[in-house]
Amino acid sequence: MPPLSPSAPGVDRRLFLTSLLGATAAAAGLSGCADSSAAAAKGSSLSAPLATKIPSGTSLKIASYQNVQQIQFRLAGLSKLPFTVSSWANIGAGPDVINAFRAKSLDVANNAGIPPIQAHFQGFDAKIVAINITRKPNYVFATKPGSDIRTVEDFKGKRLAFSQGQAQGVVLLRALKKAGLKYDEVDLVPLTSNQFLTALQAGQVDIAPLANQQSPAYLKQYGAKGAHTIPTDVVDLLNLLWAPTSVLADSAKAAAVAAYIPRWAKGQVWAYEHPDRWNKEFYVKTQNLTPAQAASITKLANKPLFPPSWDEAVTWEQETADLLAEGGFVKAFKVGSLFDRRFEGIAAKAVPAEYRR
Repeated sequence: MPPLSPSAPGVDRRLFLTSLLGATAAAAGLSGCADSSAAAAKGSSLSAPLATKIPSGTSLKIASYQNVQQIQFRLAGLSKLPFTVSSWANIGAGPDVINAFRAKSLDVANNAGIPPIQAHFQGFDAKIVAINITRKPNYVFATKPGSDIRTVEDFKGKRLAFSQGQAQGVVLLRALKKAGLKYDEVDLVPLTSNQFLTALQAGQVDIAPLANQQSPAYLKQYGAKGAHTIPTDVVDLLNLLWAPTSVLADSAKAAAVAAYIPRWAKGQVWAYEHPDRWNKEFYVKTQNLTPAQAASITKLANKPLFPPSWDEAVTWEQETADLLAEGGFVKAFKVGSLFDRRFEGIAAKAVPAEYRR
């Protein structure tokens, strides 16, 4: 018998996606146990204070989607690191990061708040080690060509691109809740964010959340055919660094992560303070956008904010986990276990006072 498709008649998409992730979770749980056993064998512990020195030969495998980190570090003069980067992985989407963590091909990644929740649901143990607070929306809702949808309230009965394990997913769920729409009043189509544009173009979904930097190119191509965007004031609060527990239980790697965090923070501050140079070197040279398109994106950019205390982040993460649990996407749990507070405040101490809050 051929496998069921999430679009097959009579298949509940949430049940399909949850079942699919459940199968993955079993394997992830075995991997997580192996990681924990290996850490225990080394005699390492997450309760141990962070080492102040990084042993010679220590290396990390770091995610750098579209080479953002290397470009920022080069431009900001931050390229000299006190450890070896054995690989810069061009990985950004939460599900891809979780898979890379499991395969031990990645040690540190930059994501939004929802992937750590998804990893926990799948049985993989990882911790948040740095936080950048986002105050302005990073996403808009894009319509398929020829759509007459104008507000979030119009989403009722429509097909909505939904990525359970990514920031776009939580932005959509929070927007639906704010509009008073229940999950069973819309058709949540399970996709990953890299499938959103194709699904919109083909008319497979009516709405998809697009990042601010994606929407100009989409509208340039399909705006004349009736595609448009619907702004939302829903904010995805967290931009964070996280790492597998097995990495953080290794004292040498944990010290390297602690040394990486200040550079991660400073790189974002540099890009924010030098928008013209960043536009030219990143958006124009590597993303093939026009200077005008690049300027429109950086105009919407969030000011980097690295809080000395993570209390607000923990509260927001708990609200997100509860929202997902209400819809049956994950099981309810206390998110405090997702934060390794040994690293709290490291990013804040690395930046000027105006970027700490």
